[in-house]
Amino acid sequence: MKSITLKNRARYLEEAMLFRDTDLIKVITGARRCGKSSLLDLIRMTIESEEVVGRGFVNVNLESKSTGIKTEDQLYNHVRGRLSDRGRTYVFIDEPQRIEGWQDAVNAMRVDFDCDIYLTGSNAYLLSSELSTYLSGRYVEVKMLPLSFSEFTDFCGVEFASGKSVGIALGGEPILFDEMLTRYLEYGGMPAIASLTTTQAQHSAYMSGVYEAIAVRDIINRERGEGKSVVTDSSLLLHVAEFLADNIGNECSSNGIAGALTSAGSKTTNKTVSSYVTALEEAFLFYRAARYDLHGKALLKTNPKEYIVDTGFRTWMAGYRVTDIGRLFENAVYFQLLYEGWSVHVGKLYGKEVDFVATKDGRVLYVQATDEMFASETRERETAPLKSIRDNHEKIVVVRQGSYDTDIDGIRIVSARDFFL
Repeated sequence: MKSITLKNRARYLEEAMLFRDTDLIKVITGARRCGKSSLLDLIRMTIESEEVVGRGFVNVNLESKSTGIKTEDQLYNHVRGRLSDRGRTYVFIDEPQRIEGWQDAVNAMRVDFDCDIYLTGSNAYLLSSELSTYLSGRYVEVKMLPLSFSEFTDFCGVEFASGKSVGIALGGEPILFDEMLTRYLEYGGMPAIASLTTTQAQHSAYMSGVYEAIAVRDIINRERGEGKSVVTDSSLLLHVAEFLADNIGNECSSNGIAGALTSAGSKTTNKTVSSYVTALEEAFLFYRAARYDLHGKALLKTNPKEYIVDTGFRTWMAGYRVTDIGRLFENAVYFQLLYEGWSVHVGKLYGKEVDFVATKDGRVLYVQATDEMFASETRERETAPLKSIRDNHEKIVVVRQGSYDTDIDGIRIVSARDFFL
């Protein structure tokens, strides 16, 4: 396993810096270990590199007990005692939700001090409706994900020249795009273990630790702290997570999950399952893709799909028995669209389904993701839903394996290499 080095994740740095020196609190959210703390460091280093005299910098890592901060007043006073008296102070707070009432302290800092505030959080509760109301909308969220495929190749020290399917590793060795993509789909994109030398044993130990932190700190302990105590069974939580991971890309319902788990010996109810699924989503482990009725032009409340934030979690939960790489590929396509800033839903048109309906800045993109289309029957199956859509928005099929005509009846066929790089 490689040592952790600070690499530039330009897309997120640019987004965070877009609102620099404004009254808005910058809130970086995402699953544990996806790189939020490193982004804080990148932001600080970028601002420090300007070498403006008089600026102050305050770092507060509330994951560390060494800070000695346990209350909102202590948090407020800690920052106040380190403010620059010659210019603006930049405040970076890692995981503030560990302090009860932290939002009171942060809001007071925004009002009382000449400062620019950046926060991280591993749970969507950080931006709950109550908090949003309290901060009066004076924040902007930077939604961070594990490494995209292009970031993964960068972290691994592999470079693919434009249009080439063979890359060059740091030592000069050639590596095929297909090999890199397979490694990415199986091991995922957690920054700390993004390496060509990471072993399965190392990956397993790391992912187990990350999941435990998510389950205990971000879900079970948080609910206890809020007095909810709805999600209390760590074993059931893992069973629900494993079920969702095994069914990425499938329709999900609380009733169906509860029935399957009860049949397997984990007796539960649809109401309980619903609470556990919501908790997993709020901890950014799973992302819900709601269904969109292309005929009625409306979101549907029933039978959404769930996608896992990092395919490495799925491989780990399945005991490294990867037999359906097509689902992992679909999962990766979904998160690549999110990474590029698209809002993504599952399309429904009468009896047909389109994998993804992506929207951004007034654009609409219809996307099918498939492992291969060697047989004519497969090509017809994958393109039929797109052909049935009677509008002029762009339609594409992203294919992992094989070479095909680049256009089928106005539908663009895109290789995995072109889509991800």
